[in-house]
This record gives sequence, structure tokens and C-alpha cells, in this order.
Amino acid sequence: MVHGFMRLPLVGALLIGTAFAAPAHAEVINVAIVGEPSTLDPMISTQDVVSIVTQHFVETLYTFDSAWNIVPLLATSMPEISEDGLVYRIELREGITFHDGTGMDSADAVASLNRWLDVSSRGGSIADKVAEIVATGDYGIEIRMNEAYSPLLSLLAFSNSAAVIYPEEIIGDTIESVVGTGPYQLVEHLPDQYIQLARFDDFVPRSEPADGGSGARAQVPDEVRFLPVPDPNTRVEGLLSGQYDFADALPTEAYDRINSSENVEPMLLEPFGWPVFAINHKAGLLTDLNIRLALQAALPIDDMLFAAFGDEKFFVVDGPQFPEGWSWRNEAGIEYFNENDPEKARALLDEAGYDGTPLRILTSRQYEFHFKMAEVANVALQAAGFNVQLDVVDWATLGERRDDPALWDVYITHSTFLPEPALTSLFPADSRLGWADPEKEEILTAFTTETDLATRQALFADLQRRTFEDVGFIKIGGFNALMGHKANLSGVDPSPWPYFWGASLD
Repeated sequence: MVHGFMRLPLVGALLIGTAFAAPAHAEVINVAIVGEPSTLDPMISTQDVVSIVTQHFVETLYTFDSAWNIVPLLATSMPEISEDGLVYRIELREGITFHDGTGMDSADAVASLNRWLDVSSRGGSIADKVAEIVATGDYGIEIRMNEAYSPLLSLLAFSNSAAVIYPEEIIGDTIESVVGTGPYQLVEHLPDQYIQLARFDDFVPRSEPADGGSGARAQVPDEVRFLPVPDPNTRVEGLLSGQYDFADALPTEAYDRINSSENVEPMLLEPFGWPVFAINHKAGLLTDLNIRLALQAALPIDDMLFAAFGDEKFFVVDGPQFPEGWSWRNEAGIEYFNENDPEKARALLDEAGYDGTPLRILTSRQYEFHFKMAEVANVALQAAGFNVQLDVVDWATLGERRDDPALWDVYITHSTFLPEPALTSLFPADSRLGWADPEKEEILTAFTTETDLATRQALFADLQRRTFEDVGFIKIGGFNALMGHKANLSGVDPSPWPYFWGASLD
């Protein structure tokens, strides 16, 4: 087949040069994170804590700037895309060195992307849409599709379940020692104690000005150390005492203490994202639609959000999947949102012939707002006739258990608001939720093969309505995220996945 091609614009110019110079004094940035990452191989995890850490030492072909535009990172420029949307021609930057001293070329990119299709939940969701990935020279590749897939570049740019580029020689089902091209390299990892990263001297940054996670990554600190601190109050106290330079995912009730301190400052991301009750469609109690509808009808969203966040400056009772002002926002299906109707829930349970089997809700206290929402939901669901079993585990264990559909009915998580709805890992039938509703599948296929924005917006409204009707998953409103840092820490932009290559303690 002969393809006509178009070239997407490159933002800025390609760098040919050397790494930024190190500061005259050694500087270490200590970052408190919510717990031990389940892996340092970001392909195989959707956990935010994995993305936060690993983005410092592995890189993708593309990334996002501060306005969520897709821009090149390891690619030289935006790809040439055939007019039928079936072929993506991508040129790689030359002179890029892996942390093991080997040079990056097309063989590394092909092997890495094929592994991503095999082992990543996001890559796996489109594996059947990719015909092949081939090298077209030492620094060129082609991604050849079986069908057009409009969110492909967003997937390639995302740091979560990421399509990172590894040396071909380390590619396997598992990767024991992660090797990347990023501004920092892994020096030492003592599980549950710290992850130590040091500046990679052979890193070659881009020449464009830093803009969010894109452009030049400046390598300001000598070291970045990530410290797993599962207890949120310990993260607060460590920040206030000066033990941590930055602390992630803080409880909102600590805002006033942090804001009134002379030594630390709050960082509020508004809007940040949405809590989610993820539903098990593969096995167990919630494979029955009426029981799913009963769960959705019984939840008191207002009470859950107030218990989780305590003040309306930290949350909004809002049903649409995207917030005000976003192009994807629509009102489809929101009559099902925040029903808070125990009578309706009881009637649905009776219709389903519910026999008192425990509804197993899997949650963690490392994100304290998850646990607080679970506590309120527990009371309301029991009042509506459910027998509830709360399974409270650490975040790493939750990450393991949610992969086994025999162990849970609901797990509580959250998502940031993402620029492309298809990045939400809850939609595909082969996700850990296993939501394989035929009507949803038809809508999702149409949505991901369409390129016209207005048509995609209308299709997404259909997808949102079907999410409510079939209870694919349950959005629990929206929330703003609280982080904190030392008052003299600069160079860290507000982000769902904060990065520290530009951080400095003045």
C-alpha cells in the first residue's frame, strides 16, 4: 500500500550539545513519597509513585509540555503520519547514551516498543491494533497499524505504564536492573528506605526551554533521593521538621499548619483529579449489573468527599468525567451520579437475589482520603443492605492484589485529569477491571479511530453515559491535591507527577 504522509510540527529545535554543568556544591533533594514503588520498570505499572520516581532515569519518545501538548523527547520531531493514519514514521535523536554507556539506536526503540505492547496494560490495550514496528535505518522506525488509532501519540508520551526506551540487550519479560537515558541514574535502592539517584554525566538534554516536563531537563541537584513514607502524617511532620525537602500526597487537614509555617509552603494542584471506585467485572459479586447499579445508587458522594477532604476548597461534587472548562466535559448520564438512594439500592439488591455475599472493598491508608471514603461508603452500603468487607492494606500490596480478580470486588484509586480520555486505563476490556460490555466496546472503537474533534467529543459523551448505565467504574467527584515543600525549594513545577531535575535549595 502506498501512503501519503503529513508531518506534525516540532516545538523548538533539536539539541546537539552537552549536558548542563554541575553546581559547585553537592545538593541532595529529599522527596517523601507515599510508599515503596512496586517496581522500577514503569512499563508494567500504572501506579503514580512509579511514574514519579522512574521519569528521572527513563525516557519516552514523546512527552507533554505544561499545556498538555505532545512534544518530542527522544524523537527528533513529531512523526510523519500517513494520510490514512496507519503508518507513523519516527526519527530518533542521535548521540543519546544509555546509563550503561551504550548508544541508543532504532534497534533499542523497536525492541522496547514491542515489549511495551506485550507487558504494559496501556500498550496491551492497543497491541491488536499494531501490525508491526520496524527499523527504517539506524535512527528511524515505523509503527505500522492495522487500524487508525487517534490516541497513539498520547500513549507514547505518557509516563504511566510508559513506553520507555531501554537498551535492546536488557529486554525481557522482567528487567532486574533498569537502564535508561534520563538525566539521573539509579545508584542505590534499599526497599522501604530510599531510592538514590545521581546526575548522569553523559545525559544530552534537548535545547528547547523547559516547559513542564518537556524541553531541557537541567540536572540541577547532584542527587535526588526518594524516601518511602507510607504514613501521611509522618510525611507532614517530616516536612515541617525539615527532614524532607518535598512531600507528596498530604492530608488536606494539614494545609493550615503548612501554610502558617515560615519554613515550608503548600503546593495545591487545582483541579487535580478524581477518586475512583474501580469495579471487578471479571469475577465475583459485581458481575451482576443490578448489584453494580445498587452500589452506584447507595453511595453518598457528598459525605464521602467531605470526610476525605474536610473543606470545599479541596473537592467538588461533580459527576462528569472532566471538569469545567475542558473540551471533553459533557453532562451525559449524570442523573446516575450521587443518587444517595438506599431504597433504590435495596430494591436492586432484591431484584438481583443478593444473598449477603461480602462486598470486598480493597483500599489503603497511604492515600488517606481513599480510606476515609471507604469508611463512609461502608456505613452507607450496609444501611442499603450490603454486607461489606473492608480490606485495608499497604499501597504496594493493593497494587499486587488488584491484579487478581479473585481477591476483590472494588478497589479505590484515583486518576488525574488527563488530556486524552483514552489514557484512562479503566476503559479497555483487557484492563484489570475487565469491563467488556459490547455497547461500550463499539463506542470506544469508534472514539479511538475517529480523528475529527467534534465527532470524538460526541462519542465521548456516549462513552460517559454508558459508563453510568453499565457502572463500568464510579467517579467519586473531583479533588485538589496537596503537596508541600521547603520555602527555599525552587524549580519544582506543580504537577500530578512532580519532577526534580530542576530543583534547587536556595
